[in-house]
Amino acid sequence: DLKIAEAVLKAGANKISTSSAAFRKPQMISEMITEFGSEKITVAIDVDKNKNLPSGYEVYIDGGRTATGADAIEWAKKIDSFGVKVILPTSKATDGAKTGYDLPLIKALAESTGAEVVASGGAGEMEHFLEAAKAGATVLLAASVFHFNKIKIGELKEYLKRQGLNVNL
Repeated sequence: DLKIAEAVLKAGANKISTSSAAFRKPQMISEMITEFGSEKITVAIDVDKNKNLPSGYEVYIDGGRTATGADAIEWAKKIDSFGVKVILPTSKATDGAKTGYDLPLIKALAESTGAEVVASGGAGEMEHFLEAAKAGATVLLAASVFHFNKIKIGELKEYLKRQGLNVNL
C-alpha cells in the first residue's frame, strides 16, 4: 500500500522492503517506484528449492509459509523489469542454518537480473560472506552471527578487505 510506504519513509526509513504484497499485486512495485524512486524500493523474495520448476526455486509468501508455484528466477526477472534496484532473497534451505548462503540462488539471481542481490540467510563464518560476494551478491546481510558475537563486524570488514573486496571500513 502506497500510504503505508509513504508513512514509513516519512518516519525516517531509507528504503521500503516489500515481499508478499508485491507478489500479490505486482503493479504496486511500479507504483512505489514512480512515487518514491527506485533507490527506495527493495523487493524481498522468500525461496525454497523445488525441482519441478525450471530454476529449481519456488517463491514463498506469508513469511515463507505459503508456496506459490511461481518460479523464483522468473519472478526476479519480472521485478527487475519494473526497475527494482535491490532484490533480497532468503532461502528457506539455508536461513538460520549457519552453513553458508544459498550460492546457486545468489548466482542465478545475479546472472538473471540487473539488480543488486542481497545475500541473506545462512552466514555462519566469515568465509560465507566472501563466497556470497564471489557468487554475485553485492550486499551481505546477517543477523545471529553478529547478535551473538560469533563474528565481529569490524573483523569481518577487515577480512573481506584483505580478500580484495571493496568494503567501507
